[in-house]
Amino acid sequence: MAQSNAVGMRRPGWAQRLKEWLCRESTAGVICSLPFIIGFVLFLIVPMLLSAYYSFCDYNILAPAEWAGFKNYVKIFTADAKFVKSLGVTFFYALISVPLRLTFALIVALILLKNTKMTGIYRAAYYLPSIIGGSVAVAILWKRMFAIDGTFNTVLNMLGIQSNIAWLGNVSTAIWMLILLSVWQFGSSMLIFLSSLKQIPQTLYEAARVDGARGYQQFFRITLPLLTPTIFFNLVMQMINGFLAFSQSYIITQGKPMNSTLFYVVYMYQQGFEYFKAGYASALAWIMLLIIGAFTGLLFLTKRFWVYEEGN
Repeated sequence: MAQSNAVGMRRPGWAQRLKEWLCRESTAGVICSLPFIIGFVLFLIVPMLLSAYYSFCDYNILAPAEWAGFKNYVKIFTADAKFVKSLGVTFFYALISVPLRLTFALIVALILLKNTKMTGIYRAAYYLPSIIGGSVAVAILWKRMFAIDGTFNTVLNMLGIQSNIAWLGNVSTAIWMLILLSVWQFGSSMLIFLSSLKQIPQTLYEAARVDGARGYQQFFRITLPLLTPTIFFNLVMQMINGFLAFSQSYIITQGKPMNSTLFYVVYMYQQGFEYFKAGYASALAWIMLLIIGAFTGLLFLTKRFWVYEEGN
């Protein structure tokens, strides 16, 4: 009898334990998440760590990296005029294009809020530029539109306004053409605004109309305050994208004329892949990461002053 009880109390073998472990819900979640975790580590964490190391090295891709300490960072802040220029261009681009894009996105979202038979088609049409806006084909199209003999000048001449300006070749207008392209790509923000507008209770507008509130009063007293969380989200995401803008400058203007459209990421790309200064480019990348982190943190610090949060 004692021997029988001992056999019954014997611990399950490794195969049984493995089967039980695989049947757990938590294990299934880990297994399903493994492709993302592996990709996240191999294609994000590892490259970031390597980039951090190379930023302190003399590294030209073709030869082994040599430790150089803070040499790259000292050069960036003391002897690189293009760094300052590209940073200024990028800040100007982001601080002008993002508010304009969000403004147009909100206006169009308010227009499309009313459901009609054509609303779905209009929403798709307005969202289309955001899908194709970063493509090479659209960049080439934009470049041709604003050439001396492009569509824009042709239309102006047809309207009786004589124009032979190379809009993308003029120092004072080139950056504005890239800003215009960015504003044209407001579709994603528009859809987010549209979904948030649909969540605002209609009873608030009905009560406001009963009290005699006009349309603009309803917008500023009801719509805008309740949209501030969405505005904040769009502002943070679009501002980050603005700082990281690349294709608009690289494909259309290559930073010309006279570096007036030299975005920071384009300059970083030139250092890393045209001049083969990978260590220097890595240092530039980490500086931009710190700038984006600081700017995002600043936005979050101001959040409590203007963002409405339910329950506060």
